[in-house]
Amino acid sequence: MERALLINVATTKREKDEAEESLTEMAGLAGAAGAEVVGKVFQARPRLDPRWFVGEGKVEEIARLAAESEADLAIFDHNLNATQQRNLEDKIRVKVVDRAQLILDIFAQRARTNEGKLQVELAQLKYRLPRLRGKGPELTQQGAGIGTRGPGEKKLEVDRRRITDRITRIKKDIDGLQKRRSSQRQSRREGPIPTVSLVGYTSAGKSTLFNLLTEERRYTSPSLFATLDPLLRRVSFSDGMYFFLTDTVGFIKKLPVELVTSFRATLEEVGEANCICHVVDIASPASEHQLGAVEGILADLGIAGVPVIKVFNKIDLLPEDERALLLKRNGDPRAQTIALSAKTGEGVPEFLRQLREVLFGDYKPYYIRVPKEAREITDSLTRRSLVLKKRESERFLEFKVMADPAGIINFLPYIEQGEEPW
Repeated sequence: MERALLINVATTKREKDEAEESLTEMAGLAGAAGAEVVGKVFQARPRLDPRWFVGEGKVEEIARLAAESEADLAIFDHNLNATQQRNLEDKIRVKVVDRAQLILDIFAQRARTNEGKLQVELAQLKYRLPRLRGKGPELTQQGAGIGTRGPGEKKLEVDRRRITDRITRIKKDIDGLQKRRSSQRQSRREGPIPTVSLVGYTSAGKSTLFNLLTEERRYTSPSLFATLDPLLRRVSFSDGMYFFLTDTVGFIKKLPVELVTSFRATLEEVGEANCICHVVDIASPASEHQLGAVEGILADLGIAGVPVIKVFNKIDLLPEDERALLLKRNGDPRAQTIALSAKTGEGVPEFLRQLREVLFGDYKPYYIRVPKEAREITDSLTRRSLVLKKRESERFLEFKVMADPAGIINFLPYIEQGEEPW
């Protein structure tokens, strides 16, 4: 396990106030990447040093601490340019990793599907391409540990032309995968089954909630970015109504632009949902900042006009009075929030009732009886309604459906009156 020093710099009062929280998050990222944190360094200065990022005196302090703690690397909670990174490594005498490189490294470890691996590799190559200049033969050497996983380990990809060619090939492969995904998305959009997307800051508990609603056993962990690849499953309500639920990668503040670009098509699927459930770790001291970071990324992706339910998760970790106050608000029909614990299940029934109202508020049950000689018209029935039951008699095709009244108007002559006629 590599030993890491964490370095954070603040140039504004807000950054100073959030310094401890930011370093705590960086420690979590370092741990997720497989490093042991052996020290933390903080500096407040009015502006960043263009050569060193931190002040020159602070560089000497970091070098001394690195030697004393036998650190293998220094991790900066900021994005460094190639010159700053090279200058710092020459002075500190250990490997220097910035925030973007660290997050990319974690994503490289977490990706499981072919598309996820390609997207991460594309992001890594985009990050490393402008940093080839001035690095000389260093990048041609085989590396190990944080910041060196993935395509940068391969000698033949050090050459700028080869990296550019590889980027072109990856983009082509991703385009093919995304065309298939787009076709699947179009089919869902044309069908009657709504889609709900879970979004949230990393470690907010999205995967735990996903598992609870879908009765899955998807891997969960308190580690940051424990799950990366998106997943879609069907979820049913007690009355037979159902929807598709998708889980997405956890967000984080200052997400590397290379990752946002590479994952844009995947992330934009959130905008195709009929409802977005924004899962918030309400027990975290940084919940407000995390909520704002996710909303900022959604805004950058241009996602607007989709109903959003803010899901305040992990209420089981709150003091009893705070927990009771949040649960009391669950009954407010005007609220676009819900408090629950994905771990214990408390508040989940209220969440499902609220979600059902958002997805199917105008839907009503209908019992439809179509003569077999007119069976061709039933094709449109499955496109315009959720078919809950179906049976076939000697002369008729019979359906129990849930539908918006406007979508069922062509079937008025075939609607049977009364409750549960069969």
